[in-house]
Amino acid sequence: MDAKTYPLQEILKPERRYVIPTFQRDYEWTRKGQWELLFDDLATTADRLIDVRTSGDEGSKLKAREQSISPHFLGAVVCASLPFATGGVALRSVIDGQQRLTTIQLLIRGLLDVLNETGSERAKSVRRMLFNPDDVVEAPDEVYKLWPRRKDREVWPSAMGDPAPNADADHLYLEARRYFAEASRDYALVDDEIDPARLAALADAVSSLFKLVVIDLDDNDDAQVIFEVLNGRQTPLSAIDLVKNLLFLRAELDEEDVESLYNDYWAQFDDKWWKENVGRGHAARGRRDVLLSVWLTAALGEEANVGHLYREARTYLNDGPSTEQALEELNAFAEAYQTIYEKLPAPARRLTVAYRRLRALDITTAVPLLTWLATLNESQLSLADHVRTVLAIESWALRRAFVGWQTRGYGSLLAKALKDAKSALSEGRPIADEIEGALQVGALAWPTDEDVRRAFGGRQFYNGMSQARIRLLLGSIDQHLRDEDPHEPDAIVEYDNLQIEHVMPRSWASHWPLLADDATPIVADEADPDWVVRSRERGAAVDRIGNLTLVTGTFNNEVSNLSWDIKRPEFQKQRSLVINYAIAASEAWTESEIASRSTALAEVAIRIWGSPPAATPDPASPSA
Repeated sequence: MDAKTYPLQEILKPERRYVIPTFQRDYEWTRKGQWELLFDDLATTADRLIDVRTSGDEGSKLKAREQSISPHFLGAVVCASLPFATGGVALRSVIDGQQRLTTIQLLIRGLLDVLNETGSERAKSVRRMLFNPDDVVEAPDEVYKLWPRRKDREVWPSAMGDPAPNADADHLYLEARRYFAEASRDYALVDDEIDPARLAALADAVSSLFKLVVIDLDDNDDAQVIFEVLNGRQTPLSAIDLVKNLLFLRAELDEEDVESLYNDYWAQFDDKWWKENVGRGHAARGRRDVLLSVWLTAALGEEANVGHLYREARTYLNDGPSTEQALEELNAFAEAYQTIYEKLPAPARRLTVAYRRLRALDITTAVPLLTWLATLNESQLSLADHVRTVLAIESWALRRAFVGWQTRGYGSLLAKALKDAKSALSEGRPIADEIEGALQVGALAWPTDEDVRRAFGGRQFYNGMSQARIRLLLGSIDQHLRDEDPHEPDAIVEYDNLQIEHVMPRSWASHWPLLADDATPIVADEADPDWVVRSRERGAAVDRIGNLTLVTGTFNNEVSNLSWDIKRPEFQKQRSLVINYAIAASEAWTESEIASRSTALAEVAIRIWGSPPAATPDPASPSA
């Protein structure tokens, strides 16, 4: 990256041209918003120059004083070099600062109108900041120092050329040129006559004392990061907009039909759904940026760095597909991504269920792999193998969540699984086998049935897992029990709206006495070792999965902490939830019933989320 401050006459020197990408935002600067302020800055700078020139100093002393005048800094523009023909006009893509640079050109054009009217000797040098010399121009548009986005190119010759536009022209470019001409004329007027010295001061101020910071990016620089620094991290940069500009500018330079490419491939991303933020807090991003990271992870075979998506996209595009091929790839991933998030239907109901569970688990690192799988056609991956593969990912992820094992490293593991699956596809090996194998290796391995049983028997779920995940687990079990029973009527249950209930309350001491082996109550006594041991055992038991269930809004919360004989009838009323049938049928509810139910729930979970193929119990499996 090269970042330097230059006067405008250096930035706009001969044989240099700045191109604004086609799909940059509209020109929005206005008279009241920015034009008047910009000209006021120019007038103030010209005043300083006039003060020096009228001081009485001459020769070298005058020159030295002019050189010591404080310049006016206009801010920064960010540019990237573009390929150009040897001996031709050097090209720069304007990545940031197009509003500023466009307005500067219109200011200079308005000033040139007045210089021409008065026959000023400054007209020639000012004109050089707007137009390239004829001997280096190979196409009509190359004459302009600035070439606006495609939408505005029809009007730009009028905004820059002769004669001056009519007073009734209503484009912002034309209005800006007229305003700056009028403002220049008014500044130079003295006793109703144009003062050549004041007009010259304007021309010299804009040429030599107006300065810009120009940031020229090279291949190692990341425009995304630079944008965030320049514009403030409070306003996140959309990486995909940068990629869009890169793609369509490349298409323009290759003389492709940009409008057709946009309509065929990009127009869908203007939909509100794609622009909505997903995620929470500092991790919130627009769906388009999420899609970009998903696509790049699949394309590059490694987890995309969300802070450097533009750089990674540029690297991939420099050595990868053509513009149209890249847009085709991105569209295929967009369609697949929409099936993951149920904006489009999945080809099988079981896939929809799996996607929904993985979304509820918030395993976003699985999305690139899931999306890539969904881009494959039937000849590459049959529907049966597609379902099998997604269910393997679901089982792996949910088993690990329910047993409480670490999630650190998921992104790298799943990106490698994707890369290996792509290799398997190209070599004609089964994709499902490849992914199932990748999920059984190392510290991030797929929990076995015995791992699940141990966790369900001993883990304190209520303290160790979010309520959303507990609802997911219990809701999935309830639905599975319903599906397994041919006599159970179909029902649509909104599990996310249910509340989690401790069957035996956490505040059990008042109405749920500890019982001795002969079933007699044990008096609470901190000095009694038996009471202390049993109290600790109960305290651990109440937060285990066997003591947790879901209840509907009809459940009477007032009885939650009361004795079992009072609370049990409330569970008998919960007939819409299969998971509560066994609870309601229990004559008593003690640590023994909790343990038995934990075992039963574990077996249902094992049926829902299948075992790793050919897996054997491993008592040394990693734990949280």
